[in-house]
Amino acid sequence: MLPGETIGILGGGQLGRMIAIEAKKMGYLVICLDPTPDSPCGQVADDQIVARFDDAEAAMQLAERSALVLYEFENIDAAVVELLEKHCRLPQKSHILSIAQDRLTEKSELKRAGFSVAPFIGIRHDSELILAAKELGYPCILKLSRGGYDGKGQLVIRGSGDISAALKQIYNSEQNWVLEKMIPFTSECSAIVARNTAGETAVFPVPENIHRDNILFMSIVPARIAPEMEQAARETALKIAQAFDLVGLLAVEFFVTAEGLVVNELAPRPHNSGHFTFDACYTSQFEQLIRALCGLPFASTELMTPVVMVNILGKDLDKVLRETDRLPPDTKLHIYGKRGERSAKRKMGHLTIKTAFPQEIVSWADQFFS
Repeated sequence: MLPGETIGILGGGQLGRMIAIEAKKMGYLVICLDPTPDSPCGQVADDQIVARFDDAEAAMQLAERSALVLYEFENIDAAVVELLEKHCRLPQKSHILSIAQDRLTEKSELKRAGFSVAPFIGIRHDSELILAAKELGYPCILKLSRGGYDGKGQLVIRGSGDISAALKQIYNSEQNWVLEKMIPFTSECSAIVARNTAGETAVFPVPENIHRDNILFMSIVPARIAPEMEQAARETALKIAQAFDLVGLLAVEFFVTAEGLVVNELAPRPHNSGHFTFDACYTSQFEQLIRALCGLPFASTELMTPVVMVNILGKDLDKVLRETDRLPPDTKLHIYGKRGERSAKRKMGHLTIKTAFPQEIVSWADQFFS
């Protein structure tokens, strides 16, 4: 695909915004589809189609105006992606999207393929919860099978006293759930791999991830984990990408345990824990996605500098903008341009901080965002 042609993006959030920025730098035109007018991606794209993600007619309009279409996050309607596969160039495919959209399917497919996941049981009715909790043991965590993210649609069950709240949550919902055993871990990390239609791959440096309230708080690169764990993360991500015939980008989240790595979740698109690549790697995850889909050779994923990425949530945005003088040296500020309601836990931007002393930045962030 040549510069000057148009890339269509299903989704207009911050991931689409950063994809569009990189695509424009490479000479492509960009059009996105998103239900929110003046979306983060729409603000930097050449045009935006304002429509729901399940609007097949609007999606076909996007396809007709684009030489290639990609999706930027999982909550795109899989049926729409399947439709577009038949009528336009959509290299990412719908297969891995449909797997990643459903936690039960995802964990089942990972287990079937021989990858280590935490023990889990699918829950369809509230009557199944007590038996499942007894089988898995406490503590465990109840998660929506579809649609939950950043801690939404999740409930920790630490003992029998929490069962009633969990039963109520299931009873009031018509959706399926997954009950997952909470396993002890020393830290969390992720690996992001790009793969093209020829099966060629490129893997990014592994970040260590720290969460608050089930939302990513910061990513530290290089990860403060054993070298053999870092290597295992890279190798496992490559194997999963191969097993699921990935084309595009795949992020694999891991628990680091005393026994080794356990796969937590998959995301077949750019990932929050890879935002550091925008400023700290020779090639960002967003540019590498474009390269994978447009048939361009992969570029180096070399880490140019140690870095810490810190998310900015709605509750902290004003403070960050008001107190820029308190940000560490060598900080880059990314604001996503989200309009409308600013909820406390909504991701509004992030910081990337170049540093030779990551622990100092971790300590600063803990205090600044306390």
